[in-house]
Amino acid sequence: MASTRDIRRRIKSVKNTRQITKAMELVAASKMKRAQNAALAGRPYTLLMGTMLASLAPRVDASLHPFLQPREVKTRGILLVTTDKGLCGPLNANLFKLVAEIKSPAKYVVIGRKGSQFLARTRRDVVADFAVHDRVPFAEVRKIGEFMTKLFLDGTIDTIETIHPRFKNTLVQEPEVRPILPLADLRHFIEDLLGKDEHREAEFSDTREMLVEPDPQQVLEALLPFYVNRHLYQIVLSAKASEHSARMVAMKTAKDNATKLLGDLTLEYNKARQAAITQEILEIAAAQFANA
Repeated sequence: MASTRDIRRRIKSVKNTRQITKAMELVAASKMKRAQNAALAGRPYTLLMGTMLASLAPRVDASLHPFLQPREVKTRGILLVTTDKGLCGPLNANLFKLVAEIKSPAKYVVIGRKGSQFLARTRRDVVADFAVHDRVPFAEVRKIGEFMTKLFLDGTIDTIETIHPRFKNTLVQEPEVRPILPLADLRHFIEDLLGKDEHREAEFSDTREMLVEPDPQQVLEALLPFYVNRHLYQIVLSAKASEHSARMVAMKTAKDNATKLLGDLTLEYNKARQAAITQEILEIAAAQFANA
């Protein structure tokens, strides 16, 4: 059995750890609520724009805009969205598993220090890395979108895809690979997010003539880049909500484990102290018996 001094030292250490994890849980909880509200509030706008483009794309000539034109994929362009800090459970590890499964040639743009470190360790081709504030300003995400679309238009990459945690609720964040460009199958993307329903099917199957003003090419040139930037913005919002949710859950679990361990150590300390007192009483009694 460990000495009472060693047990007291461990109790003090566990108390300090519990205090730290409790503080981190509270900080993550305050950030989580704001991030979740932002992610959920922006989702309908992104989905409505995607639905509109999904119904518009089959009605226009794909040659009007390079974003609509399928091409042979020689080099994939992947945006990896991770966290700057750890202590958020398996969130980043699950994303790294998806990256490890990629065997085809790819160039990476990364958000988050953890992703940069992983890609450096695995010696993958990183084109650029970016930092995004917790409040996720649209201007910061727009720079990333413009940078990746420039690579796409120049032919440096043949796709734009994202690997990110998809926020479902506080306890569930799913790692996901999502294609962004080319916009070959927006309908599949919308159905994947919302599921099939009669209202969406009616929009997709609408065969009425559509008048586009001033003309389809100008509309596509204005709308498609904005859609890509907005889609990436929604993905980063979802990733931030996932990060703070995962960190709050991880810190709460750590705090609860520290509390349980503290109880076990306190019981062990009391047993050790009682054993020491009993031993002293026996020694005193034995000494008195020997002197009698």
